[in-house]
Amino acid sequence: MAVKIQTAQGAIEIENDVIATIVGGAVTDNYGVVGMASQNPLRDGVNQILNGDSFSKGVVVRQQDGGVTVDVHIIVGYGLKISEISKSVQARVKNDLNVMLGIVASSVNVTVQGVRILGD
Repeated sequence: MAVKIQTAQGAIEIENDVIATIVGGAVTDNYGVVGMASQNPLRDGVNQILNGDSFSKGVVVRQQDGGVTVDVHIIVGYGLKISEISKSVQARVKNDLNVMLGIVASSVNVTVQGVRILGD
């Protein structure tokens, strides 16, 4: 399912894989985030860290009337404040979607799927 944006010149459709790639890049650039995790860990491997080609497995995008809702599944570093990392992820994802695609994210839900020791 694509996100549809109506403009005066016509309609724009942005595929979820494009949004997932941008969201994945925004998420993994945050300090304390070790990587992205799959939204279905039993099928894709428990706490397997996703690479850039499979960010769509860790991101769920839903279009609603007020904007777009994004669910992100992450793995964080051990010993760091999870609430601060999550707030940083939310702010970065909202900003990047707005700046790069002109999409307003009404909410960004962060699910921490695991904790890893930094450096492993």
